[in-house]
Amino acid sequence: MATVRKRTWEGKGGVQTAWLVDYRDAAGKRRFRTFKRKKDADAALVDIQGELNRGIHTPARDSLTVAEAAEIWYAAGEAKGHERATLRNYRGQLDRYIIPMLGQVKLAKLTTPMVAGFRDELLRKASLLRARKMLGCLKGILADAQERGLVAQNVALSIKIKTKARDERKAQVGIDIPSREEVRLLIDNASARWRPLFVTAVFTGMRASELRGLTWADVDFTKRVIYVRQRADRWGDIGMPKSKAGQREIPLSPHVVNTLRGWKLACPKGPANLVFPTGKGTVQLHSNIANIAFYPLQRKAGIVDGTGDAKYGLHSLRHFYASHLIDQGFAPKKIQTWLGHSSITMTMDRYGHLFDTLDDDHAKLAAGELAIVG
Repeated sequence: MATVRKRTWEGKGGVQTAWLVDYRDAAGKRRFRTFKRKKDADAALVDIQGELNRGIHTPARDSLTVAEAAEIWYAAGEAKGHERATLRNYRGQLDRYIIPMLGQVKLAKLTTPMVAGFRDELLRKASLLRARKMLGCLKGILADAQERGLVAQNVALSIKIKTKARDERKAQVGIDIPSREEVRLLIDNASARWRPLFVTAVFTGMRASELRGLTWADVDFTKRVIYVRQRADRWGDIGMPKSKAGQREIPLSPHVVNTLRGWKLACPKGPANLVFPTGKGTVQLHSNIANIAFYPLQRKAGIVDGTGDAKYGLHSLRHFYASHLIDQGFAPKKIQTWLGHSSITMTMDRYGHLFDTLDDDHAKLAAGELAIVG
């Protein structure tokens, strides 16, 4: 039976006092935990008894450290076949933040206040986005450990990094999203070698990885659609889209169809039958598309910032596609599907501010009313 008892002894400063939680673990082995205050010992007793009853108690002495649990979690990711880019990001998160900051802490002794301190330190050292990723990584490690019975609970679950509305700058045309005139300049100034890729990016919103992995078998000229079924990672390895929503069907406008028909005749041939390969028919690197083609194209077209550098990154063409669909009046749900977003919330969070304003709504209501009542 688990109990709390007082312990006293003679120390350098006189009589010392502590409170012991005395209990037997699931294997019948006698265990002790020591606390300075009786109320802390009483609280621990309740927790320990509850964990023993549920069969999930791990004595602190036998508990793994956060670093050890992190390595188990990382190895599981390798076994599941996570992409190299994903594993590389995880490794960086572990080695740079999680292990140095929490690695030596035993899972059984990790507390919610400690995780809150970890979050606060992250926010001092890293960007908001990176801090969110690090916290998410820690939550994943603890969830995996809990699933394996290595820890009783995920003490990081309640810790969040909230963003204030004033800290979220919305994407703006001319700053984050190319304007129609800028897109026209890009297309007009693109060389025959690169124009088909940029036309397709502008009018399909495909991610760069999806464009690099696109095959001619997934371009249906009869139905005028592109089927997104795979992508190429940063090393050129072909794999499935990252989410189920990423596998989708995108309708093609006449200009894209005609551009791709012409490009197919000149496209370099290769065993993978890629639509936008290198001259040898292999997968293009993202950096080559950006550095050899897209950035120089912007400078040629005069689309530069105050320092004369290229104004936009490749992902801006995807933003343009979303804004173009909104301008054309397509429903948010359809835009979500064509972009390959996993939820409508993601679409609205990123592009909701580009939809009609209240003034537009008032104008529509007035026009509708006029048509009925005169």
